[in-house]
Amino acid sequence: MAGIDETLEFKPVRIAVLVVSDTRTLETDTSGQTLVDRISDAGHVVADRQIVKDDKATVRRVVQGWIDDDQIDAVITSGGTGLTGRDITVEALTPLFEKIIDGFSVVFHKVSFDTIGLSTLQSRAFAGVANGTFIFCLPGSTGAVKDGWDKILAYQLDSRHRPCNFVDIMPRLLEQ
Repeated sequence: MAGIDETLEFKPVRIAVLVVSDTRTLETDTSGQTLVDRISDAGHVVADRQIVKDDKATVRRVVQGWIDDDQIDAVITSGGTGLTGRDITVEALTPLFEKIIDGFSVVFHKVSFDTIGLSTLQSRAFAGVANGTFIFCLPGSTGAVKDGWDKILAYQLDSRHRPCNFVDIMPRLLEQ
């Protein structure tokens, strides 16, 4: 049966959080703080947290540093996934991916549709794997971050989730 199997051991994941925004600071960043709080409350480790401007080179450099760090298992970004000229997260990070997790976008849009209806069409939420690190890119709104974490990532980053989860396959991501 799908869900959390409480008889299994919980394995904490080390997660870095990146907020892509021209306007937010640590004091005003509700979506990043929501992620940090949920990650910690779930028993995971917040390995790093940064806020950067909507600049492709900067976003790519920060995430590249995290995927090169073997102490970081996953990266979650918030912001820059819309359709405006300043929304560059997709363009900045897609070149880093070795594999795209197509289902993440599909499931995110399903969850988002249940919350905000057709407005989900304005999001380009996506995910992939780079150098053995999961990267999940969420929209910048606090509601979208809640949907992404509460309805998808909280389960897939929980080693007790059955029938499968992302944590179980982490040791195999770099297989040749």
